[in-house]
Amino acid sequence: MKAISVSQGSIEWHAHRATARNASDAAVIMGCHPTRTRDEWLHERATGIAKEHSQFVQDRVFAPGHAIEAAMRPVAESIIGEDLGPVVGSKTVDGIVLSASFDGITLMGSEAWECKSSNSALREALPEKDRLGLATNLQSNLAKHYQVQMQQQCMVSGCERVLFTASDGKGDDRHCWYYPDAELGKAIIAAWKQVDIDAAAYVPPAATTPAPTGRAPDTLPALFIAVKGEVTDSNLANFKEVALAAIRSVNRELSTDVDFANAEQAVKWCSDIEERVSGAKQNALSQTASIDALFKTMDDISAEARQVRLDLDKLIKARKVSLKTELLVGVQTQLADHVRSLNARIGRDYMPHTQVDFAAAIHGKKNFDSMRSALNAALANAKIEASAIADRISANLATLSELAAEHPFLFSDTATIVLKANDDLTALVKTRISEHDAAEAQKQEATRERIRAEEVARLEREQAEQNRITKEREAQQVLKAEAATPDATDRVTPVIASPSVGSMGAGQPADAGPAGNVVPLRATAPVIAPAPATPPSLKLGQISERLGFTVTADFLKVLGFEVAATDKSAKLYHEADFTHICAALVNHINSVQARQAA
Repeated sequence: MKAISVSQGSIEWHAHRATARNASDAAVIMGCHPTRTRDEWLHERATGIAKEHSQFVQDRVFAPGHAIEAAMRPVAESIIGEDLGPVVGSKTVDGIVLSASFDGITLMGSEAWECKSSNSALREALPEKDRLGLATNLQSNLAKHYQVQMQQQCMVSGCERVLFTASDGKGDDRHCWYYPDAELGKAIIAAWKQVDIDAAAYVPPAATTPAPTGRAPDTLPALFIAVKGEVTDSNLANFKEVALAAIRSVNRELSTDVDFANAEQAVKWCSDIEERVSGAKQNALSQTASIDALFKTMDDISAEARQVRLDLDKLIKARKVSLKTELLVGVQTQLADHVRSLNARIGRDYMPHTQVDFAAAIHGKKNFDSMRSALNAALANAKIEASAIADRISANLATLSELAAEHPFLFSDTATIVLKANDDLTALVKTRISEHDAAEAQKQEATRERIRAEEVARLEREQAEQNRITKEREAQQVLKAEAATPDATDRVTPVIASPSVGSMGAGQPADAGPAGNVVPLRATAPVIAPAPATPPSLKLGQISERLGFTVTADFLKVLGFEVAATDKSAKLYHEADFTHICAALVNHINSVQARQAA
């Protein structure tokens, strides 16, 4: 904090406050001050004309407040345990130069003191003379404008806490601690930034005038009628001319508080005309039984006044509703324009719909000037909130650009997630990318594993095919060798029965001769089938059925075909082996035939 060498209350101090962003003004520009409006603050800064306080206010409000502050200083020092000195300081926070006047602050600046004159609201907010309450979090009980002032004091001084004192100067003093609130601090900075924008574009209105009281149409001459059997004297014709001209001149275009005040007075004036004409009529009736012309004229005047009164009364009510609607639509339009400008700044329509209860801001307001002031404050706060959201969106988009530049496909919900707090968004982005990378790594590993398995299977198939080819070549060589040596009978093998004669069992002797339909056979080289690609499903009985004669598992084994699997009692072979079994049978039969021929 930078201390400013001015004495509080001095001319130099007032000059400093006229241009500084003061802690006591923070609640005003945030629209939460109980007696001052944001529009008033803008007007004072634009014109340099500060609000003057009467001698009465200085004597009855300010002077007692200073006296209470002086009396309570020793009490505050006893609570804090250190001397307190009044200081004016300033500090730049987020590019904004803030100022604060302290009723008291310790030498090291760790604790400050703010003293206020007690009132009913403060007495209700703080426990009666409860110093133990200092250890309790009572700051939320205080009205917001007190909290805003002390928060800016904390931001300027960097103090750890502020002792808040409310006293009536007669012994009823109450205290609580205020601790810095970071979120409120951000709101204060945003409010000062927005009010600087508004101040730069501010155009002071015409000089203010006293609150309108309204003006009735021109004063009419006194109406008198004297009758005695006939009208002897009357200014009724002149009265009618003046009255109707005045009635018809009433303004019905209402837009300002002055217009409404004038119209309301005109309503009362028309009602008075009706009463005066009616009174004159009654007076005339008391003097004569009936004078048609007189009464007709008087009825015309009264009827005209009554009609204008009724019409104007309805117009006032309708126009008030209409103008209030215009004011509400106006601030809503300005807010929508501000949101559009923020979307343009962001580059995308990411701003959420901003819903502000402007109607609540003018609830209970009696005149349009106060309505306009309240709506302007509500609009400024809404702009501040919208700008804060836009800043958050911009920061989040920058984070996405930095962290997710290579993974935009993971963030199709960008319009939603950019509204999150930046820390939350950062965590979300990192989590999504991490999960995506892990999933991709698993996919890549699965792909590599599949490729490895396919390669192993291919190599195994190629090796099996090479082994089959090798064995077939060896078998062919054996068959050729046997064909060249027909006397070689190493062993007797099972025989194949002729389809027309019957089948031979595996246990029949090989030399049964023609009567037993047995043909002695030489052993042949087995035929090796390639490695099958499917599970075994071909039954031994199916093989015999296809061949038209019975073969045994032992005989197929001699040919080189082992049982691949069993299903209960059924012996199973690979479907792909059937062709090779047929080829092996043909080879075997040819070999036997060759030997017989020799």
